[in-house]
Amino acid sequence: MKIHLVSLGCARNLIDSEIMLGRLLRTGAEIIDDPGDAEVIIVNTCSFIDSAADESIDTILALANYKKNSSCRRLVVTGCLPERYREEIVDAIPEVDVFLGTGAFDRIVEAVDGYLDTAGCILPDPDSVALSGVDATRARSAPHMAYLKIAEGCSKHCTYCIIPKLRGKQKSRPFEDIISEAQDLVNAGVKELVLVSQDTTAYGKDLPPGTSLVRLLDALANISVARESTICALRESEKYWIRFLYGHPESIEESVLQTVGQHANLCSYFDIPIQHASDPVLKRMGRNYSNADLYRLVDRIRSLVPEAAIRTTVIVGFPGETEKEFRDLLQFVEDVRFNHLGCFIYSDAEDLPSHRLPDHVPEAVAKERYNMLMSTQVNISSGHNRRYVGRSIPVLIEEQLEAHLFTGRSAFQAPDVDGVTYIRSKQLQIGCITDIRITDALEYDLAGEAE
Repeated sequence: MKIHLVSLGCARNLIDSEIMLGRLLRTGAEIIDDPGDAEVIIVNTCSFIDSAADESIDTILALANYKKNSSCRRLVVTGCLPERYREEIVDAIPEVDVFLGTGAFDRIVEAVDGYLDTAGCILPDPDSVALSGVDATRARSAPHMAYLKIAEGCSKHCTYCIIPKLRGKQKSRPFEDIISEAQDLVNAGVKELVLVSQDTTAYGKDLPPGTSLVRLLDALANISVARESTICALRESEKYWIRFLYGHPESIEESVLQTVGQHANLCSYFDIPIQHASDPVLKRMGRNYSNADLYRLVDRIRSLVPEAAIRTTVIVGFPGETEKEFRDLLQFVEDVRFNHLGCFIYSDAEDLPSHRLPDHVPEAVAKERYNMLMSTQVNISSGHNRRYVGRSIPVLIEEQLEAHLFTGRSAFQAPDVDGVTYIRSKQLQIGCITDIRITDALEYDLAGEAE
């Protein structure tokens, strides 16, 4: 059977997609890139914010045309969209044969084979489903980089966030499962492991005492690499990289900062979405820290890890956000000078607690604030990049764009969310970490030459 899958949304969704494809490959299915030749099309959806839900629906409707005009006989929709909108989505998108919620990924083979009820919506409680174990075969999308999910769900109660409803409460994977999967990935030639979950720095807090992100990072940093498993010349400090995304100001501990500083192959990269920096807004968001706490956290990171790159995301236009509260956020961004910053305009929905807050911000005002913040950040980011001109830095080579032109990422550039490094060279080995002399800095990207 020929299958085409589209994965939308975040890295966590991508892992779910890779696991579903792995299950299908074990049945003998063929995964293809052209939906026009597929017998079954799968869309793994996102519905975190309105624009993501709209993209999911547009993608589903576009791919549904292949049921009329090509060999496609079955359309399966999985993930957050059916989990959020539940049975009402069945009548809204009748082109879909079966919907699987976030707790039903293990039913993908049945859904593809047609053994589930046509036009059904399968919605088991996400908290009742076991986490995918180390034996879950994954069809990885990149040979040299892999996302590694260390937990599922979230036990926080942010008023703007639907994730706990879609994914359930925090469920950390067993320590041994993660280490075993990481060892397999490194043995397969992966050069960068990116740890992800909804609240990565809360890893282990729901497990018995003794399991923590610090213990996990320390063990991952010390995984052995067999020389026969890599085509790259190994340097002990860069045998493979590890970074974590989606940290939280409430759950990141100083011991995590110290551990990152102690291991050369733990990327000095801290992704900590703060969402805002005004105390009243943070309180309305359900974020249990203050503006002063954030200043102290950033200062501590840069004190313990001087070369640290810090990334964050913020929300503008949150209900009740006054001009002064926005200016407090803008001032914080100017003071802290994040290496990377993503900004979202508040996305409202009736099923969010924040929907019931008073004084919603007009869309035009929110867009103006977004533009002002990102205009400030582009100058900050380009300033950080200029510091690397003339320096030699390790870069993971990822792609050849044309003759003598490659792209890669440094340890302070995370996949998909940050800029890249362009490299001029006659020849480079894809999937290897190579020293690159930086010759130019762009707003978000770097350019250099192989040494």
